[in-house]
Amino acid sequence: MDERADGSAADGSTAAGTGRGRAALIEGDAEFDGRDAALLRAVHEAGSVAGAASELGRSRARALLRIEALEGAFGTLVERRRGGSGGGGSRLTGAGRDLLDRYDRLQAVLAATANVPETVLDGTVARVDGELAEVDTAVGTVRGLHDDAAVGDAVQVRIGADAVTIYKESQRVDPDSTSARNRLRGEVVEIVAGKTVSTVRVEVGEVVFRVLITAESSARLDLDAGDDVAIRWKATATRVVSQSAASGRE
Repeated sequence: MDERADGSAADGSTAAGTGRGRAALIEGDAEFDGRDAALLRAVHEAGSVAGAASELGRSRARALLRIEALEGAFGTLVERRRGGSGGGGSRLTGAGRDLLDRYDRLQAVLAATANVPETVLDGTVARVDGELAEVDTAVGTVRGLHDDAAVGDAVQVRIGADAVTIYKESQRVDPDSTSARNRLRGEVVEIVAGKTVSTVRVEVGEVVFRVLITAESSARLDLDAGDDVAIRWKATATRVVSQSAASGRE
């Protein structure tokens, strides 16, 4: 299982502190994040999936589907007892409680990391497909959410530091098999170990990304300078902002 409490910034581009932390536990293609933690906590407090869904403003069917999807990756998390119009009672299994505890520890590490930055790259919109835009940048084509972007627009691509995950190339992660639509290959150029968070500098072409990972993940990945790695992040975690709008905010 992978833990993510990440941050990144690209040398030669603008790195802005966001103060936005997002932790995630990763098993294969599944990610357990804050919304999932809220669902499990609500199940624990309400004693049923129906009660948890009602409290969170979600449908019972969607809550059940999400729990089942998570259990496919993390094991049985909720013990469900059938019966009654509400679907009977439910409680967290030991694995469910352990997963919540691990997420809380990871979130605490991320919260303690000051000024988690975001990567900002200049680019030009090459294609628009609904709410997503493809942008040509110095590191290649990057996909992200846009706000009224048009082909040919000069834009900034802003990638939340907490959205980036690092993999060794030996893991051979196929970007098409996951919901992470952006993937780049690079080389580790430096690792700065911290007490709870390590900073990994990854060179992609002429751009160097800084990626923050927990000490536990650093030990598990066993990264060294010179290692070939891949970094990836979801298109939905990437914002495409017009150059004029970006200048107006700075």
